[in-house]
Amino acid sequence: MENYKTVLQDASDEMIEKKSRFIGYCRPVKTQDEAISFINEIRALHRQATHNVYAYVLREDNIIRYSDDGEPAGTAGVPVLEVIKKEGLTDVAVVVTRYFGGVLLGAGGLVRAYGKGAKIGIDAAKRIEKIYCNLYLVRCDYSSYGKIEYAVNNGGYILRDSSFENDVCLTVGVREGEDENFLKTIADISGGSAKVDTLGGEYIAKEL
Repeated sequence: MENYKTVLQDASDEMIEKKSRFIGYCRPVKTQDEAISFINEIRALHRQATHNVYAYVLREDNIIRYSDDGEPAGTAGVPVLEVIKKEGLTDVAVVVTRYFGGVLLGAGGLVRAYGKGAKIGIDAAKRIEKIYCNLYLVRCDYSSYGKIEYAVNNGGYILRDSSFENDVCLTVGVREGEDENFLKTIADISGGSAKVDTLGGEYIAKEL
């Protein structure tokens, strides 16, 4: 399973460029239906806008789509798409809404403005890396807990959850290929007393 970069959450930001108002919206999406639903949602929100330009990139079937929405060809949708690609993101949709302010920007100005609109939307949404991990539940006594937590946090593993009862229970994400080292580390630190159960695999988000 390959790791990939996307965004954490829905977000938006806006700017003014030569009296035109640009609003950059960004959303994590997994399917084309989700992307289209997002685009339609923004269109409905801004029915009076001059343009609602969009681009989205999906892992599903390697789908890439964009629209200039009435702007001159290549001056709007493509710059939005290029920002997504430059950021290395996938499973993401971006809409840049424009309210025309009466001053023409020219082709170069449009490219820069739509690119910037996409960038501020993505920045607001926060970039994350989705890392495919095998999850382990580690049960240890309190005397081993501190050393195990330190090893997890400093060994490139991901501490997803922890609970404290009679024993300490840690849910830890381990990247594929690092399982053997992880299990050996836990056994060495605890002197073999820690119990480790496999919980299966899933993607875990890590903020960039």
